[in-house]
Amino acid sequence: MTDTPAPVFEIDVAGGAYRLGVNVTDMATLLQLAKGRMVAGAGFALATVNLDHLVKLRSPGVFRDAYAAQDFVVADGNPIVWLSKLAKAPVDLVPGSDAVVPLAKLAAETGTPVALLGSTDDALAAAAAALQEKAPGLQVAGTFSPPFPFDPQSDLADQLIDDVAASGARLVFLALGAPKQEILAARGRDRAPALGWVSIGAGLDFLAGTQTRAPAWVRRFALEWVWRMMTNPKRLVLRYAQCALIMPALAIDALRKRGKSGAN
Repeated sequence: MTDTPAPVFEIDVAGGAYRLGVNVTDMATLLQLAKGRMVAGAGFALATVNLDHLVKLRSPGVFRDAYAAQDFVVADGNPIVWLSKLAKAPVDLVPGSDAVVPLAKLAAETGTPVALLGSTDDALAAAAAALQEKAPGLQVAGTFSPPFPFDPQSDLADQLIDDVAASGARLVFLALGAPKQEILAARGRDRAPALGWVSIGAGLDFLAGTQTRAPAWVRRFALEWVWRMMTNPKRLVLRYAQCALIMPALAIDALRKRGKSGAN
């Protein structure tokens, strides 16, 4: 597609062996690009990169392949935004959770049916009701809760993609968590290329009320990670420690880019 933008900010994830590009700078640009695809009846895949993803992307494998298949990549995490500013290639914060309602409103406006995939049947039903209240006229073509554990590279995943496509949905919100949702999006991009695949993490659970997001004031001070760690320390302390360990190298790389930008 000619409207797939070039990277605005590139991140050296693995010491020069792999670079990841953020190519959508802000929410307004994302909505413009998504609307163009919806109106044209064309598909896309959207990934929302954060530090945890960068940790996972340090090693070659299927997650890197999945990211290569994404049409649009936004910054879902303040550290990514800070790094972009260090490099003098600033991008805005575009959390996947914040993109759900604007994209749903866009889908309602363009007559694009949506599907919700992930979480539990009850949570998806509640999320569908919340979205239809916030985006009047939204068509929810189906909700799909895969069994646990779910392998996004399995035959079951292919059947799930086929079922979603058969439902009539043209925009799919994926709430499986990384790396499963990005891998399934890449698979769906290939198997059902007319659909839009949007990876949103816990976005549907927040809408359903089955998970509680950090208060707005916490997010405003870029402390959502502290909130999340306090609510689920057993799962997140190690993850955030791994994220902290890669920050110095990322910051140095961003400063090097800043120097080159200044020289130009």
